[in-house]
Amino acid sequence: MADSNFIDYVKILCRSGKGGAGSRHFHRAKYIPKGGPDGGDGGRGGHIILKGNRNMWTLLPLRYKRHIFATDGQSGGENRSTGKDGEDRIIEVPVGTAVFDADTGEFLCEVTEDGQEIKLLRGGKGGQGNVHFATSTNRAPRYAQPGQPGIEKAVVLELKLLGDVGLVGFPNAGKSTLLSAISAAKPKIADYPFTTMEPQLGIVDYRGDKSFVMADIPGIIEGASEGKGLGLRFLRHIERNAVLLFMVPADSDDIRKSYEILRHELHEFNPDLSDKSRVLAITKCDLLDEELREEIKKELPDDCPVVFISAVTGEGLTELKDLLWREVNSDKNMVATFTHRPLDVRHRVEEEDNFLFEMLDGEGGEGQDLQNVEWEEEFWDEEDSVNGPE
Repeated sequence: MADSNFIDYVKILCRSGKGGAGSRHFHRAKYIPKGGPDGGDGGRGGHIILKGNRNMWTLLPLRYKRHIFATDGQSGGENRSTGKDGEDRIIEVPVGTAVFDADTGEFLCEVTEDGQEIKLLRGGKGGQGNVHFATSTNRAPRYAQPGQPGIEKAVVLELKLLGDVGLVGFPNAGKSTLLSAISAAKPKIADYPFTTMEPQLGIVDYRGDKSFVMADIPGIIEGASEGKGLGLRFLRHIERNAVLLFMVPADSDDIRKSYEILRHELHEFNPDLSDKSRVLAITKCDLLDEELREEIKKELPDDCPVVFISAVTGEGLTELKDLLWREVNSDKNMVATFTHRPLDVRHRVEEEDNFLFEMLDGEGGEGQDLQNVEWEEEFWDEEDSVNGPE
């Protein structure tokens, strides 16, 4: 995966800008001996903003831009001049990107629509100038507010492909063959395990004018939740799917046991996946005669619909598409409720987590020599911001 252009997990360091300090300037003009305070407010710091882009399909650009810092706001000036606001930094991400706190693993937000903007880190508020602190008893205040500090946070971005049906199965279960048979996708197909090394999407045409999206992920094996094989790295791509299509080959030693193993691995990754609609497809059924097929039917699970298919001969594909279409459009799947699981050791990508952030030293700030004036609660507006001041 190191050389692949499909990057679905990246860890970056973000920092919003500091607010500019308020000015403690006094008006000076000819024939005006006591002009009074006229210090302006500082400008706000720049925000860190996430923006959905439907034309992006990977987080590859962020792999080579690990530090994203917004600029600081400028200090206020004389004549009540407000300082310039810091420049925002907009991070364009594919639709379906979820954001987690890299330190705690807590889910922060998700971009689900094209053009959607989310303030990931809000810039510091600019400090008020001394003109705001003049009163009848203190007509010449010689202090102003410093700007609020920016927020620095390491975050993990996970791309979760948005599809209707997710394929789940062991390596060489026929997932890629099925996807190529019922859609225009051209995944790699070979007779060795782990042929698919990255997720694939295909649009399945259904009865002329209808369609749904099918997502194929690399095969999982028993013990994937403990890191075996490719682990659970790609299961994030079926978290948003409405229906899960389990695929077990007809030549499997124990079809029911294979199905239960797949269910267990999904539950270990995210318990919410156990509540999704499921369909079981017995693949490679062109290898079966009627007697073997009747024997297999006796040991099939009874908690989901079952269909026998063969991507080579086309047997059962129409029945499968009819079944998937009904499940995708059923009332219980029209409004999907989903809870993002927090990141833990099993869900992280080691090469990304070993990345070391280089902290910048010796950064100064305007107005640091000013007398500190404590902030009031109403001075900060947390509307549509993921993170307010810390």
